[in-house]
Amino acid sequence: MHLKRVFSGSPWEEKVAYCRAIKVGNNIYVSGTSSIKDGKVYAANDGYEQTKRCFEIIRESLQEFGADVHCIVRTRMFVTDISRWEEFSRAHFAVFKDNPPVTTMVEVKALIDPEMLIEIEAEAIVE
Repeated sequence: MHLKRVFSGSPWEEKVAYCRAIKVGNNIYVSGTSSIKDGKVYAANDGYEQTKRCFEIIRESLQEFGADVHCIVRTRMFVTDISRWEEFSRAHFAVFKDNPPVTTMVEVKALIDPEMLIEIEAEAIVE
């Protein structure tokens, strides 16, 4: 079985020992992705912008494998305040309105940085 890993340069990848995404056969698994830009949380207190940034990072990771968001079949959104679901959903809708994956959104107590409002995992299938 052939594995290919992609790293984003996130400071947590080295500290925790994980990669941004991994391709195994036709399957691509993208790690929990938060809204980091230039080493800092992007758009503090803006759920919509943070979600958009997460998908930018996910898109970049998929492109390393020659794939794009249209290949995503599952997303999991971990949010720190479920009452803000419309902010997160609006950004999710903008990415997937023509190709909706299965998805889950759950509220969690906290993420690794208190300014993070959302973290997203994704799974994709390529031919």
